[in-house]
Amino acid sequence: MVSHDPVLLDRVVALLAPALDHDGAVLVDATLGLGGHTEAVLSRCALARVIGIDRDPDALALAGERLAPFGDRFVGVHAVYDELPDVLADQGLAAVDAVLFDLGVSSMQLDVAERGFAYAVDAPLDMRMDKTTGPSAADVLNTYSAGELTRVLREYGEEKFARKIAAAVVRQRETVPFTTSSALVELLYAEIPAPARRTGGHPAKRTFQALRMEVNDELAVLRRAIPAAIDAIAVGGRVVVESYHSLEDRLVKQAFTAATRSTVPIDLPFVPEGSEPALRLVTRGAEQADDVETAANPRAASVRLRALERIAPSTTGAA
Repeated sequence: MVSHDPVLLDRVVALLAPALDHDGAVLVDATLGLGGHTEAVLSRCALARVIGIDRDPDALALAGERLAPFGDRFVGVHAVYDELPDVLADQGLAAVDAVLFDLGVSSMQLDVAERGFAYAVDAPLDMRMDKTTGPSAADVLNTYSAGELTRVLREYGEEKFARKIAAAVVRQRETVPFTTSSALVELLYAEIPAPARRTGGHPAKRTFQALRMEVNDELAVLRRAIPAAIDAIAVGGRVVVESYHSLEDRLVKQAFTAATRSTVPIDLPFVPEGSEPALRLVTRGAEQADDVETAANPRAASVRLRALERIAPSTTGAA
């Protein structure tokens, strides 16, 4: 079993627990991974069962082994998390009590070299969370125009040398197409100026992140998934999201703000009965990991945790 250290585990379970403290409670773990969060919920919330979604068949298999002791309290589903409405329909559920998202790449995907997510070891440039479908990172590098590559690196990696890197990729692939991570890392070391390489972590970090987000269409999937999750929760239900990228967190913040905003004109001296927002924010802003957790688990350094709760029936979605 690949090691797995869920970020902010105790806090996540504490945020979910009030929604799961009743008979028949259902959590959807929309990013199951190796099942660390689900295992904790099933252990600490005795009345809850979990539907775990993951697009990675390998992760589903490993999580299934880990969670087998919980029997029929856990069901694994191979799907992308923006397919949440279809998953619930297949499970015969009109609403659930909680939805959890732990975004980004999982420990398993980072730590298994042949998946191509990590820049520290040479491996095929794949980066697909579901290896059975879609273009790989190598396909992106070998087929995108310089302009398209620049956009990906700048938007998803916040790479200030995006144009320079993209031009170098296009030049190099004319003679030798990209197939492995070492060739890309070597190019990045050559194109990123030495002073810039000495700050901000590994010089390949931003490019690898950008390629992963492009290959898996992560922001578009998230943009569809968060509203679907909000619509899916019953009264008392909660949506909890851990983000690790500023674009992800901004998207979640915007969706949560829109969902909890009152539609009553701001100059009205009172809120008419029945006009109150149906949802409320549970966290004040975005919560972060403390120094102790970050020191023990460096992947926690960038986490931003947000949660909201349904306090009244939806006029369009779940009751």
